[in-house]
Amino acid sequence: MPSLVTGHVSVIFLVLLVGSAANQVAPRHSQLDVNRKKPLQTFRPYNIAHRGSNGEIPEETAAAYSRAIEEGADFIETDILASKDGHLICFHDVTLDNTTDIAGRAEFASRKRTYEVERANVTGWFVVDFTLSELKSLRVKQRNKFRDQQYNWKYKIITFDEFILIALYADRVVGIYPEIKNPIFINQHVKWSGGKKFEDKFAETLLKYGYKGEYMSEDWLKQPLFIQCYAPTSLIYISNMTNSPKLLLIDDTTVRTQDTNQSYSEITSDDYLTFIRNYVTGIGPWKDTVVPPENNHIGNPTDLVARAHALNLQVHPYTFRNENSFLHFNFHQDPYAEYEYWLGEIGVDGLFTDFTGSLHKYQEWTAPHQMKPKNAEALLREISYMLKDDGY
Repeated sequence: MPSLVTGHVSVIFLVLLVGSAANQVAPRHSQLDVNRKKPLQTFRPYNIAHRGSNGEIPEETAAAYSRAIEEGADFIETDILASKDGHLICFHDVTLDNTTDIAGRAEFASRKRTYEVERANVTGWFVVDFTLSELKSLRVKQRNKFRDQQYNWKYKIITFDEFILIALYADRVVGIYPEIKNPIFINQHVKWSGGKKFEDKFAETLLKYGYKGEYMSEDWLKQPLFIQCYAPTSLIYISNMTNSPKLLLIDDTTVRTQDTNQSYSEITSDDYLTFIRNYVTGIGPWKDTVVPPENNHIGNPTDLVARAHALNLQVHPYTFRNENSFLHFNFHQDPYAEYEYWLGEIGVDGLFTDFTGSLHKYQEWTAPHQMKPKNAEALLREISYMLKDDGY
């Protein structure tokens, strides 16, 4: 395994080397040697690097994704937005305020705006008001002050193409897990020629690099991909362009979707899950929606996982973090205890984590060769919903 510094340098060099050409053409297949790489592990729940290894390195950067791959991530996850001139970038917020040096850039002071985002007015410097070249001139920082600040201002925003190349040039098969981020807002503010939409450009980019195939197909195993979005209409729309697996993200049940204005309480009903499974492979719920907390203790689990599994839907909850402030008291300040609960007791199929290395070590210790079986209670719940779905 390469050192942290060596890994960062090599990946950043790769991004600089191919970045200018990345928006033009995919790498030649002979450069990838997919058939000679160690394959993706599929026998245990997936380790999904949330915005890269962002517990250590500023999120959504080449260095964060490189670090996650070094630490054993099965998938690297990213959020996709669009620049003013229509380029797709890896960035979480629609505003640049929280994780870049934009506030100190006098030349951009006049770009501050107020827009409506998901039925609320938001003020700041918006990604959609800057060209790719301008966005590339910014530097990024660690979002959370309680995390390591030594990498602040060292890295740039990267494009969707550059992100894909980081995965494709890894020394083993590494999946990608991009989110169609805020599609309603992006389609309102960014226009492409020929009447194309954000979702069209997103799908075209994936297809350009050879990402295709249903879950567990030969094509998918060579270049694993999950597409995620909070907007169900975007997932339905993109289903006409790609058969790659998709996951519907689920927020707190009181929150409403940005496109259909449904509450996530409705989104998690049996009727809706039965409908949406025609388009998605699984769901990605906020973990407190699966197990609602009570006074910072875990409460009684809902039946969401069992109902999803009964419909043959995967469940990939978010987000798992090592810091004490994110761990319920039941876990005694031990992130491994939290992993044990979710993988063993709740029986989920993947975890979004800010600390890829911790999850990888836990799984190597506890399930190095086969998936840990579900406990009896979780299995019985799943069977009961299967019988219910069959009319018993």
